[in-house]
Amino acid sequence: MGYEIDEGELTERFVRASGPGGQNVNKTSSAVELRFDVAASPSLPPDVKRRLARLAGSRMTAEGVLIIFAQEHREQADNRRAARERLEALIEQASIRPKPRKKTRPTLASKTRRLEGKAKRAGVKAGRGRPRFD
Repeated sequence: MGYEIDEGELTERFVRASGPGGQNVNKTSSAVELRFDVAASPSLPPDVKRRLARLAGSRMTAEGVLIIFAQEHREQADNRRAARERLEALIEQASIRPKPRKKTRPTLASKTRRLEGKAKRAGVKAGRGRPRFD
């Protein structure tokens, strides 16, 4: 159920990373900010867009733009690959339709067990009170 996303729908911005790299990190823009406008994307069906928005959480802006930030590698190309893989994984996860819940009713035996357990617990708690001398 893989979806093809056009390269034009993705926007990349390269910024300086805060991770490993020593002095190199101060002069190269190796971190990647990948933006994907989910709301305006013709590549995804509406139900996948809804699930993707729920999965993305705070990574999704109010306008429906998904932002993925990758800076774990020293190389820009590795961070680009990591960001795209994360986007792919999110879309793959969102494309899985959840199984509808079937309503079930508790069995008579389970109701009986529950009520017996409540009665037993009530007896234990009642026995903790002050002794009454009438």
